[in-house]
Amino acid sequence: MSDLEDVLTSIAKVDIFLKDLYVGDDKALQSALDRIDEKGFPPASVSAAQGKFLHLLAKLVNARNVLEIGTLGGYSTIAMARAVGAGGRVITLEFEPAHAEIAQESIEQAGLADIVDLRVGAALDSLPKIAEEGLPPFDLVFIDADKENNVAYIDWAVKLSRSGAAVVVDNIIWNGAILDEASEDGSATGARAALLALSADDRLDTTVLQTVCWKGWDGFALAVVK
Repeated sequence: MSDLEDVLTSIAKVDIFLKDLYVGDDKALQSALDRIDEKGFPPASVSAAQGKFLHLLAKLVNARNVLEIGTLGGYSTIAMARAVGAGGRVITLEFEPAHAEIAQESIEQAGLADIVDLRVGAALDSLPKIAEEGLPPFDLVFIDADKENNVAYIDWAVKLSRSGAAVVVDNIIWNGAILDEASEDGSATGARAALLALSADDRLDTTVLQTVCWKGWDGFALAVVK
């Protein structure tokens, strides 16, 4: 086994260790992952530790209103919906109907159907409609969708959020591909564009943390709306 394989094996073992310590045997979360696997969808959900991070972040900002852009199978949705509690609201946007279907099943199984409003369609179509509804501003926005539209999603996140709200952008390092200015990978260029946009946006105070988990090398941006 190569040194790299040893490292990847150790990372996966650490993920399991952290999951066991801080998440435990969570049937609703595991069911969401199982549905994704059964349908053959990409295993792109946040890790258990990252899901717990989103849950705690929602609590730290006293989130009652959360916006998620990119639902996939509903794993992160469940984590945040549990934090807002009864009377709170999570609006989650998913482009793929097949993803939305299994996410809705998982959300209902977790007993969170009254809290989560799952909307199917292109996020850039849904976001203007949300703005027209006159809803309370969001306390937390989690962006984890197609990277090519990251910059537009960030702009909408700021427009729809209150001062002091947290904005999290996932997959912002993309295995280091953000350093390649000539990359033809749309996700890598989208992640790089998001980093540049966050740095230049005087409405936000931002930092970026690199992460490592069983999926590889990545990171997330954490910004606070001024």
